[in-house]
This record gives sequence, C-alpha cells and structure tokens, in this order.
Amino acid sequence: MKYQVGKTGRVVVARFEDREDVLDNLVSIAKKENIKAGVFYLIGGMREGKIVVGPEKDVMPPVPVWKELKETHEVVGLGTIFYQGDEPKVHFHGAFGKKEMVKVGCLREKSETFLVIEAVIIEIEGVNAIRELDPVSGLTLLKL
Repeated sequence: MKYQVGKTGRVVVARFEDREDVLDNLVSIAKKENIKAGVFYLIGGMREGKIVVGPEKDVMPPVPVWKELKETHEVVGLGTIFYQGDEPKVHFHGAFGKKEMVKVGCLREKSETFLVIEAVIIEIEGVNAIRELDPVSGLTLLKL
C-alpha cells in the first residue's frame, strides 16, 4: 500500500445541462480551475453512455466488457481526477438504473446528460498523485 495525506481545497458545484458531455465537462472544469487532484460526486440523468462492467477474464492485460446505455438512466456515482502529463484524467464508477434494470460500471467514452446532472467536485491539496500507463495491465493507473 502507498498513500499520501492531503487536505480539502476548493469545492466546485456544477450543473450539466441536457445533452452535455459529462466527462468532457469534468475535464474542462479541472483545466479551467487548475484542479490537479480531486474527488467528485455525480447525481442526475444520463441520456446515453458507454460503461465497462469488468474484465472478460481475470488475466493481464484485462479485456474489458462493454455495455452501452442506449436510453435514459438515472445515475449516481463517485470519481477521481488526477493528471496524466498535461491533461486531467477522470475515473468514474457509477450505478445506472432504468425501471427494474440497474448496471454498475466505469463510465468511458460516451456520456451524455439527460435533463440535468449535478456535480460536486472537491479539490485535494498537498498530494502529488498522477496517472501513469501501467505496462502490465495496459491501463492508466494512479501513481503515488
């Protein structure tokens, strides 16, 4: 285990409008506000999205299993923001529900808002964590 201790910085509250891209908006805020490390919460509606629901098998490198959200879903979840080079990278896991169907996964690629998504971003100060490509898994992982 590796860890660093930081403290809470600024808190950003954002509203993403209908059809806006959730992941792009989070990256945009991180750039504009120079948030180098943070945690965020999302709650609201997704029009469509693409999520990873785990690896196909427990092997390295993992082969992701993709699921598409092709219609509106409720969403709630938690994510982090850390930089890889000069770019903020968002890592978000959420629960996506429609009627009696619920999916849980890592939102990637498509991420379109339905009606509204509320985001609360909490900046973390005093840590120098980054994202770096891990050659074994082929994934961009947190490095402390």
